Amino acid sequence: MPKVVVGVSGGLGGLGALHRAVTEARLRRVELCAVLAWQAPGGGPGSRTSCGVPVLALCRSAAADRLREVLDATFGGRTPPVTLTGLTVRGTAGAALVDVARDPDDLLVVGAGPRGPLRRLFRPSVARYVLAHAACPVLTVPPSPLRAEYEAAHRRNSWRLPLDVRELA
Repeated sequence: MPKVVVGVSGGLGGLGALHRAVTEARLRRVELCAVLAWQAPGGGPGSRTSCGVPVLALCRSAAADRLREVLDATFGGRTPPVTLTGLTVRGTAGAALVDVARDPDDLLVVGAGPRGPLRRLFRPSVARYVLAHAACPVLTVPPSPLRAEYEAAHRRNSWRLPLDVRELA
């Protein structure tokens, strides 16, 4: 059975992708699968032996709680307009999404945010990974135009720079 798969992170880019995925699932009349990927402390394959079972259970539980929080915040406690399945997967976000959306009839929806050179160096792009490895069509959702303005205001506040009132006009 085909489905729409979307990566959920709780960030602004993930929120835009989630809203677009709801629209796509409603138009296609298919199930929506929201996926939150998680990794154990230390990440990577080496963490399989470094963490005990209680730590992994806590990480899995925290990921499930985070997914519930994001979905509740997105839909405001209301029932989503589509059949929704939440799934937490241990692994990197790109690999988890590709693994869940393995049917060629699925649609994979990911957010594609602005990527500066420094961010690209330290955090690989999930959208780029998914585009290279997915077995199904991929829909990348660009960031909202308001996101750049929000990030600029956030930087100004972080650096405690004065607000220029002329910018508001």
